[in-house]
Amino acid sequence: MSEERDINTILAKYRGRGQEALLPLLWDMQSAFGHISPERTRLISHVLRVPEADIFGVIGFYTLFHDEPTGRRIIRVCTDPTCALARADAVLHELCEKLGIDEGGTTEDGEYTVEHSPCLGLCDYAPAALLSARGEADISLPRATVESLLGDWKADYFSPAGDADSAMLDPTLTSAPQTLAAYGDYAALRKALAEMSPEDVIAEVEASGLIGRGGAAFPTGLKWKFTRAADGDEKFIVCNADESEPGTFKDRVLLEHRPHLLLEGIALAAYAVGSSKAYIFIRGEYPKATAILADAIQAAEAQGLLGDDIMGGDFSLDIEIRRGAGAYICGEETALFEAIEGKRGFPRMKPPYPTTFGLFGLPTAVNNVETIGAAPLIISRGAEWFRRLGTDGSAGPKLVSVSGHVGAPGVYEIEPGMTLRHFLDEVCGAVIGDLAAVLMGGAAGTFLLPDEIDVRLTFEDLREAGSTFGSGAVMVFNTTTDLRDLLRRIGRFFQHESCGKCFPCQLGTQRQVEILDRLDAPQTGDRERLLDVGMTMTEASICGLGHTAGLAVMSAIEKFPALFIDTNELERE
Repeated sequence: MSEERDINTILAKYRGRGQEALLPLLWDMQSAFGHISPERTRLISHVLRVPEADIFGVIGFYTLFHDEPTGRRIIRVCTDPTCALARADAVLHELCEKLGIDEGGTTEDGEYTVEHSPCLGLCDYAPAALLSARGEADISLPRATVESLLGDWKADYFSPAGDADSAMLDPTLTSAPQTLAAYGDYAALRKALAEMSPEDVIAEVEASGLIGRGGAAFPTGLKWKFTRAADGDEKFIVCNADESEPGTFKDRVLLEHRPHLLLEGIALAAYAVGSSKAYIFIRGEYPKATAILADAIQAAEAQGLLGDDIMGGDFSLDIEIRRGAGAYICGEETALFEAIEGKRGFPRMKPPYPTTFGLFGLPTAVNNVETIGAAPLIISRGAEWFRRLGTDGSAGPKLVSVSGHVGAPGVYEIEPGMTLRHFLDEVCGAVIGDLAAVLMGGAAGTFLLPDEIDVRLTFEDLREAGSTFGSGAVMVFNTTTDLRDLLRRIGRFFQHESCGKCFPCQLGTQRQVEILDRLDAPQTGDRERLLDVGMTMTEASICGLGHTAGLAVMSAIEKFPALFIDTNELERE
């Protein structure tokens, strides 16, 4: 009877709602019972009036949902590149050995299920794990060991927060998030509502030269202008907090330490485009950030800084958090819309573009966490101040996530224009050992060799050098790194995360892994096969995942040709 009562209590929260409530409802079921059974799926179908087949499709699409029983505690150990450098495989193996199970299995007493996981966004605290206990909030565990995974779970950690000149980060922060009292009363929003029209706000952001910090680098002011000009009485702001690419964790630091900076930026964006509803779509692997954001929203609403009639005026804004469930593809903006709408995260064909046909088919401005976080600085300090930092093509401060073989991994705020060499040597505690390569832009990036790191850290300079700034991820590897193993892990990441909607990506990522798996003894023509697969994905895939899934491999073929030499062919010659 207790389980039935719990189920009815959960379902009661969602009566009268539709498919858009599916993800939150599934999370409640998953958290309470450890899995979502066919019987519970049937009940969900009746409450939301969504076909059972659609619900089963959603459950199977997202990695963090289970349709089969699991242990009371689920331990997910990250095995992507940075955690692999920190012996994550050994931790996972030792853990399974101690519990007497295989990876993916559950102990006989039903206490533990152990799984490997893609990147958890704690690259600065590798190896990392995500811990779930039935009926309790999830925990991100830094520097995981077998002892900490089987002991009392504690998640105390915080990331470096820049220096005294930081604009977006706060160097005075400890492990606690910045409070509303410490942040202030949303002075930039107050200024905008009192002194500026929505068009003035857009013009100021456009004049600042702010471009998207999520990787696409699209002009932010232009996006807001298009959304405001689009037909429709209802419009949306969506904050994309689904950073899930190995090596990228800057948004996590902002979310956990400067939540009110983000919320004020969302409010400014909503005022600018004419929206009264905003969503923050945050990856399911960020439980700490999710809880901090929820508390920040509540605090801001209590002070009249969010909600109805903000600051006594006629501008209102409701901000809702939507938690993802383990799907890298949802970082693609249209796949993110599908997820919020309660569907599998399949990307949409473009055009139409989100500014005219976005969330729920209505005009939508979707921006990355760091991008939105820059808006309050621009409005309070002015576009001219923002432009003075950096270069013409890379204006304003930029957050950089650095991980791997460096003395001080973490998130750093830089003024674009410094060289990568200076950044590594003087800011990040220097490279540990002899440098082999730097992977710029994360798993979907390109390699730079030791003699190429004098390039300036700007979007335009890196582009000219044949590399990418992307989201600002910098992954450092010394000469002890097994580059073949690194490429295999990158390949498996994209194979796992491909949504399967289009054949070039679905089949291409599989074929790429098949070839990478035999890199220790490559066959004649494998180099050409990888280039062909990579170019096909780049040119023919629907979305950015497929477009970039082969970039690191194709870059490695250029920078490390010896990795792809068929030794048997050399002997025959």
